[in-house]
Amino acid sequence: MSRNLLVTLIACALLAACGKSGAPAANKSDSRPVTVTSTVVEPRAIHATAQALGTAQADESVTITSKVSDVVTRLAFDSGQRVRAGQLLVDMNSRAQQADVAAAQAALRDADQQLRRGGELASQQLLARGQLDTLRANRDAAAAAVQAKLASVADRTITAPFAGVLGLRQVSLGALVAPGTVITTLDDDRLIKLDFTVPEATLAAIAVDQAVAATSDAWPGVTFDGRIATIDSRVDPDTRAVRVRAMLPNPDGKLRPGMLLRVDVQLPAHQGLVLPELAVQQQGEQSSVFRVSSGGGVEQVPVTLGLRQQGTVEIVSGLRPGDRVVVEGTVKLHPGSRVVEAGAPAVTAAQ
Repeated sequence: MSRNLLVTLIACALLAACGKSGAPAANKSDSRPVTVTSTVVEPRAIHATAQALGTAQADESVTITSKVSDVVTRLAFDSGQRVRAGQLLVDMNSRAQQADVAAAQAALRDADQQLRRGGELASQQLLARGQLDTLRANRDAAAAAVQAKLASVADRTITAPFAGVLGLRQVSLGALVAPGTVITTLDDDRLIKLDFTVPEATLAAIAVDQAVAATSDAWPGVTFDGRIATIDSRVDPDTRAVRVRAMLPNPDGKLRPGMLLRVDVQLPAHQGLVLPELAVQQQGEQSSVFRVSSGGGVEQVPVTLGLRQQGTVEIVSGLRPGDRVVVEGTVKLHPGSRVVEAGAPAVTAAQ
C-alpha cells in the first residue's frame, strides 16, 4: 500500500510541474498581437439615392376609334408605322354624306341668290325689311346645313391627332365599324413619362428637375437618364408615399409604354463617416466595430448604421473623425486584444 501511495504522489508532482511549465506558454500566446488591416474614419461626401419601381407611359397616348357606324373603304397605315400629325389613317364609306353635302351647297347657293335679289328690291323700296331679314336667315341656315354635312363626311375620315407610332391594326378593309370600335393605338414615345412612388420621408430631398436614372430587364446594362417633371400634390394616406413623374428622352424607341423600370433618384449629397461593411460586427440588431486605441489595443464600440452603398456603410453615431477601425482580422479579436497593422515591421524580443 505504501508503494502505491508513493507512485500516486510522484504522478501528482509530475502533473503539477507540467502545468507550471505550460502556463507561461499560454500567456505568451494570448499576449501575441493580432495582425489586422485598419482604416482611419474621415468625413466624406455621400451621394445617396432613393430607389423605386416605375411604369413607363407614352408622353401622349390615344386609342383610335370610330365616331360613326359605317364600312371601312381604305386603310392608309400599317401596324407599327410611325405617322405625323394629321396623316390619314382610315376612310369609311361617305357617298351618301357627300351627296348630302352637294344638296346642301345647292340650297346655299339658291338662298344666297335670293338674298342678293331681295337686297336689290329693298334698295328700291320694293321689298319690306322684314322679308329681307327672312331671306338673310334662310341663307344663314343653309350655310349651317352645309357645315353640318361636311362634319358628317369628316367623321368618316380618321387622321392621326399627333405624331407617334401606331400599334397593331384591329380592323380589316370592308369591316363594318361602330362607335367605340378599336382600330389601333397611337403613342408619342419620343418622350416617356415614368411614374413611381417614394416614401414621404424623402419628400424634402426630392425636387423638380432632379436627375433620375432608370434601368430595364429588357435592356441589360443600359441606363436611361431623365429628370423629375412633377411631384404629386398629395401623399397617399394608406401607403404614406407620394407619386413622382419623371420624363425620359427616348430617341431610339427602346422604351415602350407599360414597361417596368427600376428608378434611382439622385438625392443631394451630405457629409458622413463611411466604413467598409466588412468592419461592422452584427449581433442581432446591435452593430459594433473594433476601434484601435493609441496603445495598440482594441475596444468594441456600438455604432448606428445609416446608408449602405456598394460595400460601404454610413456610420451615423458611435465614432468620431480620426478614429482608427479594424477592417480585416476581426475574427480573432476581442475587447482588450492587441493588434499590429499588416505589413508593419515585426518587433523582436531584443528590441
